[in-house]
Amino acid sequence: MYEYQIFKNIQKHIPLSDSEKELLISLLVEKDTAKKEIVLEQGSVSKKLYFVEFGSLRAFNVNAEGRESTIMFAVQDWWITDMNSFVNQKPALLSIETLEVSRLIEFDFNRLEELYKMLPKFERFFRIIFQNAYIREQLRVLDNISFTTEQRYTRFIEKYPQVVQKVTQKQIASYLGVTPEFLSSVKKK
Repeated sequence: MYEYQIFKNIQKHIPLSDSEKELLISLLVEKDTAKKEIVLEQGSVSKKLYFVEFGSLRAFNVNAEGRESTIMFAVQDWWITDMNSFVNQKPALLSIETLEVSRLIEFDFNRLEELYKMLPKFERFFRIIFQNAYIREQLRVLDNISFTTEQRYTRFIEKYPQVVQKVTQKQIASYLGVTPEFLSSVKKK
């Protein structure tokens, strides 16, 4: 049986038998993407939760003035979606684009609900994933109100070296909430 990266990710939190893997394979949809492909458009409803088999993505918001703010990145072995849109089936506040050629595993909203019924332990798995995402975002907000830009940049590159290799300085600046010029001046210090 082909060993998807996703199996390793899931088995960090719950065990999977071969028959459960087979069932999961029957529900999975692989999506190969090009660089700079938009997989979710801000304003549309997110019907997919994505797992990154390989590649990288970013989620961003464009405000009324046209300014982009990067909200999150995702690299191999990470999950990404507009969570509010996906869970509540409301218009997305984020767009998600690939930063390079990527392979994604898509979990359709309705198929995920089927999976919960067929294998209830997946509700536990996704509860853990969603809790971890909430904690990560809470810590990010605390970093933003507690640390200088220089400290936040240093913490970002220490915490996410695999992301730093895949994204531009402009995207990091957008994630940190500063201009690329300001980030450049911070890095020179």
